[in-house]
Amino acid sequence: MKKLIISLMLASSFGYSAQAAAQQSPVKVSSDLEAQVIEWRRHIHANPELSNREFETAKMVAEHLRSLGMEVETGVAHTGVVGMLKGGKPGPTIALRADMDALPVTEQTDVPFKSTVKSEYRGKEVGVMHACGHDNHVAMLMGAAEKLAEMKDELAGNVMFIFQPAEEGAPEGEEGGAELMLEEGLFAENKPEKVFGIHVWAGFPTGHVGYRKGPLMASSDQFEIKVKGKQAHGSTPWAGVDPIVTSAQIINNAQTIISRQTNITKAPAVLSFGIVEGGVRNNIIPDEVTLIGTIRNFDMDIRSDIHAKLKHTAEKTAEANGAEAHVHVDLGYPVTSNDADLIDEMLPVTRAVAGADKVQEVPLVTGAEDFSYYALEVPGMFVFLGVTPPERDMSEEPSNHSPHFYADEDALKTGTELYVNWALESL
Repeated sequence: MKKLIISLMLASSFGYSAQAAAQQSPVKVSSDLEAQVIEWRRHIHANPELSNREFETAKMVAEHLRSLGMEVETGVAHTGVVGMLKGGKPGPTIALRADMDALPVTEQTDVPFKSTVKSEYRGKEVGVMHACGHDNHVAMLMGAAEKLAEMKDELAGNVMFIFQPAEEGAPEGEEGGAELMLEEGLFAENKPEKVFGIHVWAGFPTGHVGYRKGPLMASSDQFEIKVKGKQAHGSTPWAGVDPIVTSAQIINNAQTIISRQTNITKAPAVLSFGIVEGGVRNNIIPDEVTLIGTIRNFDMDIRSDIHAKLKHTAEKTAEANGAEAHVHVDLGYPVTSNDADLIDEMLPVTRAVAGADKVQEVPLVTGAEDFSYYALEVPGMFVFLGVTPPERDMSEEPSNHSPHFYADEDALKTGTELYVNWALESL
């Protein structure tokens, strides 16, 4: 006993603890389970389904969770699946999330499980591909569910497994994704204390983990500006009000919202026009021009300010020309922000799983993620998991959403073990 006390005192004097010792030996998944995760991933990859249409994927997930003895709810936000694993001891609930939907992209890789699926998107036949890697997310979380179910007697609390549809956005005229799952009461009866998510990432070495405290991914909003003038013949522009010239001025003036009116030292922002539509003939000044674009930002207050300034700029520029501008901003995903305390709490076990040299802080990403909705409700941790073989040129690797997107399956073991060990560390 005396030797034990002395050992503990020495450990304490060096900032060491029993918890830290445990973190040096994280729980691993077996080679058999790793092989099963890869098999699931390949099946899902070869059979992708678009947003709110993940019927077979959801069925597969639900059957697996039921086979593990979980309480399973299906049809959440159309096709979502939620499994609840109850631990053998009382304690809090934590949540692990994966998204299930694929993209309207025709695959151009040469993997043997390449997707040849076709579907309808906006009235057109399109190829369907897991070009963002959600097949990996589902497979990893299914593997984590199996491992944690084996250990449920050791858990002091519960694990909520969220298999979410429509992360890429619901079809036109429909609702979906994380926001709808929450609206339908996902966290109403059993609100988790923490929520975790992983996103596989191209151009980042296989098995490497990228994290960031606070804002990680941008909010994403679409705007549409209808510029109304008065039609006239191109030879007599003074007889009308030119919405094309007015639109050009709005586009130019809107650039000053970011470059001159937004404090970018607080949070970066982007305002980009992607569509300019108007006119039918070279010598006719049209009645109307439509401008459509995107706003990306990392601060929720600045986000609202940019929206207000865009409306003011467009309306006043049009008014100066005798035209009208009608601005509509369609709110997209909020800023995806990581809880700093949760990051600090989980960094030791994350490093133990992936390797300390493979865990690093990453820059802000102007892409968006609807994991943001969960992280607005409870402390969240969302990380990137590299899936590009290290011998490749990271700068040349096709990005997520590319028809050439490639995910190295060696990363799946790391992702599965991250889910498992985050849950064990939390419970």
